[in-house]
Amino acid sequence: MTTYRGADSKREEFRRYLEKAGVLDALTKVLVGLYEEPEKPNNALDFLKQHLGASGPETADVEALKLEVTELRQKVEQLTEENQELKAKLQQLDEETA
Repeated sequence: MTTYRGADSKREEFRRYLEKAGVLDALTKVLVGLYEEPEKPNNALDFLKQHLGASGPETADVEALKLEVTELRQKVEQLTEENQELKAKLQQLDEETA
């Protein structure tokens, strides 16, 4: 009997944790939204993911961001090289005037 009560208390503790964190409210709202959908989606799990915000970024967004990162890395490399060249020229001018 003590094992049963221990499992019950852990279950109750976990339920309180979910309630405090707002998980139960969020799940309830999404499930009610699914219930109230006039035309049920073919994939209920996708519906849940989309409405809970767990679907992640769109593929097009990810590809655009990858392209932007690549372009920015190239720009940083170009500017670093330009910076080094300008420092060398400045040092050369300083030596000539000294």
